[in-house]
Amino acid sequence: MKKIPDVFVIVFTLIILAAAATWIVPGGAYERVSEQVGGVTREVPVVGSFRYEASNPQLLEVFTAPMHGFLRLAEIVAFIFLVGGAFYILNETGAIAAGTNQLVRKLKGREILIIPIVMTFFSLFGAVFGMCEEAMPFVLIFVPLALSLGYDSLVGISLSFLAAGVGFAGAFLNPFTLQIAQGLAGVPLVSGWEYRIVVWVIVTASTTAWIMIYAARIRKEPTRSPMYEFDRKRREEILRQQSELGTFTVRHMLSLIVLLAGVIGMILGVSLFGWYISELSALFLAMGILSGIVAGQSPNTLAKNFILGVKDMASAALVVAFAGGILIVLENGHIMDTILHGLATMTSNLPRILSADAMYVMQMALNFFIPSGSTKAALTMPLMGPLADLSGITRQTAVLAYQLGDGFTNMIIPTSGVTIGTLAMAKIPFERWFRWHLPMQVFFFILSLLLLIWPVLTHWQ
Repeated sequence: MKKIPDVFVIVFTLIILAAAATWIVPGGAYERVSEQVGGVTREVPVVGSFRYEASNPQLLEVFTAPMHGFLRLAEIVAFIFLVGGAFYILNETGAIAAGTNQLVRKLKGREILIIPIVMTFFSLFGAVFGMCEEAMPFVLIFVPLALSLGYDSLVGISLSFLAAGVGFAGAFLNPFTLQIAQGLAGVPLVSGWEYRIVVWVIVTASTTAWIMIYAARIRKEPTRSPMYEFDRKRREEILRQQSELGTFTVRHMLSLIVLLAGVIGMILGVSLFGWYISELSALFLAMGILSGIVAGQSPNTLAKNFILGVKDMASAALVVAFAGGILIVLENGHIMDTILHGLATMTSNLPRILSADAMYVMQMALNFFIPSGSTKAALTMPLMGPLADLSGITRQTAVLAYQLGDGFTNMIIPTSGVTIGTLAMAKIPFERWFRWHLPMQVFFFILSLLLLIWPVLTHWQ
């Protein structure tokens, strides 16, 4: 079988293609003004202000792009390093393995129940406060858990990352995407929540059912998993650790209490105090150190384990930096706004349902270049609002098209630092994830087109 390129090869190839586009695509720019949305000041393009200008062809910049991508995404890169170090300390306490062993025993014969419970939890937080980067560290818990229960690492990453992703796409409160988009489109904040809850229930239930069916099949025939060879050694190592643990000790319990306190602290910090990367990094670092202390690790052992965890995350952090470099090249080449303008003009002269579908497809295509939901809202919603008026659909529908187009493909595009970083943390090759997840993306695409019909027909406000 032909060998699929490594993810670094894929991402660097995209940097080269982006640079090549700056020699072909004409430059362009929108005029921008500062607007305050939800207490945040953002630069938004002025509708009708696009003008062509000279591009800035990129050549040697393909080699500086990863460094600039690293600098732009420095917070996420540092977050990956600190979380990796902290969780390595926690893992070395043996608490996660011991706790997993206890859970496996208690769920004997009912292991499948953990999938709907955990996925609903993470999807809810994706829908309510936009859990995205915050879901990354949990794969370090759920992948070993899934392997212990007889599933594969794809099920493990789905419990948190995939669940949070579908909740993010079907959000009904998310302040980082939904509320920003509504504010920029001139729609009352959190309006239309009733139908959005219906959307969230549909996407969460269907995704959970998909994973439960897949998990049952893999548990019955493990060799059908695309990750079978990758997971076999990891599963053997996890089972070996569990067999060596003996009894569940008080130190194990204390370490897990520290982990639980960290999770609760994260939820409260994000939802009540607006914590983001810096605060969460500090929380996970403190959690790792404290778990090591209660487990009886010496200061030198703590430091050694932390460094080993950081080393394990080096590949994940570098891929995130390279992915950020793609956007740097497009922006520095002055063709980002040209791409935006070209996509925006697609939706102006279509029937209403097709116009809404075209807006969704446009957002989905643009998401490859701009994975950040809030950035994409700032760039596109001031244009989509007037386009919705011209197309005979409501601005509320345009916001939903933005949500669906922004959310689902985040989980498969190689330009998403969160996706690439999460896969690296879970030790799942991008190409394996892409092959396995692609049918689900086709399902999400069809489902999104169907979910947009009712808002168009009812002139949803």
